[in-house]
Order: sequence, then structure tokens, then C-alpha cells
Amino acid sequence: MKRPFAFARVPQSVMLIPLAPVLAVQAWRTVRRTPRLDPAGGDEHGFLRGANPGAGPAFRVVVIGESTAVGVGASRHAEALPGFLAEALRERTRRSVAWSVTGENGATARRITEIAGMTEITGGSAPDLVVVTAGINDLIRRRPLRRWAADVTELVGALRGRYAHAAVLVAGMPPVHRFPALPQPLRYVLGARARTMDRLMRAAAEAGGAVHAPMDEAMARDRGLFASDGFHPSSAGYRAWAQDLARAAAPPRHPRAAAAPRRGGSDAGPQWRADTARAVTRRPGRRRRLRGTRASTTARRLRDGRMRGGAV
Repeated sequence: MKRPFAFARVPQSVMLIPLAPVLAVQAWRTVRRTPRLDPAGGDEHGFLRGANPGAGPAFRVVVIGESTAVGVGASRHAEALPGFLAEALRERTRRSVAWSVTGENGATARRITEIAGMTEITGGSAPDLVVVTAGINDLIRRRPLRRWAADVTELVGALRGRYAHAAVLVAGMPPVHRFPALPQPLRYVLGARARTMDRLMRAAAEAGGAVHAPMDEAMARDRGLFASDGFHPSSAGYRAWAQDLARAAAPPRHPRAAAAPRRGGSDAGPQWRADTARAVTRRPGRRRRLRGTRASTTARRLRDGRMRGGAV
């Protein structure tokens, strides 16, 4: 984000009115004290050769979004979310992985939708997986919840339309209630709203045919996973997060994965999409979820109230 909490406003809840002066002062101090970090440098695309040369064409992944997509808190993209996600996918699939990243520091969900429409497909081949990170800047600007849900719906629809043959993975909101940069009670107030936004994000993503991957709160227990601003992930934090996303996103390892070649890209995407479609429940009155993934397991733990706290 360009200026964390520069747009934070006092919540409208009557219960929080007595805290309004405190929250305003804390937000102002946080803006002044939080170091402003630049996005990662280096190449915005890369290629990792897989361990099994005969496993088929490279698996292609695109990361798109806000500051965490463009690697704020890390020195190079190869040592941020895109590069570490590619490494994790290569380890899980034993295939070569081609990755690229596009985004904007400070982008809201609406802005990311615009960026997605302007993005050229790297190398002329369509991706198998699109990972999107969004939400923090909408939180900072206190985007009304109804509009936030509509923005996520539009974003997912744009990504599904732009990358018709790719699976779309929506990264969940980070546990803002554990950010070291935030003092209490500001941390609690923003964290509570972030959790509400994440529930709306999950519903909108799944309704649009995407997979929502909640962030593992246990990551935030380790201060070393945060960058120097106490707000963004460090390089180690990006690595841990990438491993989590890869578990939710990696295509299955079985012979059928190479059985359905696809137009304009590698052959992993459509088969994975078919397997994913069969794994999604669509019973009336029940939320759709991807069975057998870390995303669904984490969601169940959150629903049951058994999840341990902490991550970026």
C-alpha cells in the first residue's frame, strides 16, 4: 500500500463512538511511523525447470493484485509471492513452471479489475492458474461492505472472462488483528472488519467459480515473517504464504492430468478445472466449497471456531 491507513476512518458503530478520538490518533500515528517500502525489483516473469522433463508443458501461473502481489517487503519478485509460489508448485507437480506478476501498490479490488483487463498474456500462452490478492486497500479506505462484495464479484468475473481456461484462486484477507504495526484498539477494529470482508470475499469468489484460500493465521505468530514495516510479509513470510497457496492450488498428480490438451496453454488447466468442478458441492442452501483442499479445511476450522491465531 502506498500509505497505510492514510484513508482509515472512524467506524460508524455506536459502540465504537467513545473510541473515535483514540482510533483517529492511532491511525495518524501509524501513518507517520510506518516505513514506506517499495515493491520488489527484478524480472516480473520467470521460468523454473521441473524435475521430470517428460511431465508435459510448463504449468503457467499469473499473480495479480495489490502490494503483496508486487512484492512490497521483499527485494526481488523471485523472492516474493510469485517466485516462491512457482517453486512450491514445481515441487508439488514436478513440472516446469512459468510465472509472471502484474499489479499495483495501493490498488483496490476495482483497480485490480482494470489492471486485469489491460494485462497482456505473457509468452502468448494462456495461464493454468491465476492468483489474485486484494482487500487491504479497500479496508483502509473503508469501502462499504456491500460495494466490496460487488467489487469482488466483478473482479472474479473479469478474471474468469480474461483467462477462460484458467483456475482462479482468490487469496484470503490477512489477519489484520495480528499486525505488529497496529496498536490496540485500532488493530482489533480493523481486524474485525477484515474478517467480515473475508467472509464476503469467500462467498463472492465461490459464487463466481473461483477458489477462496484463507490465510493461515498461525503464520503471524512469527515476527520474522513480517517486513520491517510490521505490515507486509518479509521474504520468509512470502515463502510460507506461497506454500499455503500451493497446497490449495496445485493440480492433482495422476495420469489423467495430461489427458486433455488445451488450446493456447499447457494441458494441466482443463483437467484440473474438471476435477475441481467435480469436487465442488452445489446443494441448495449450502455454500459451495472445494473438498479435499487446505482452503476447505481452514474454512471449516474457522466456522467451528477451532483455528489458532496469527499471519500476513
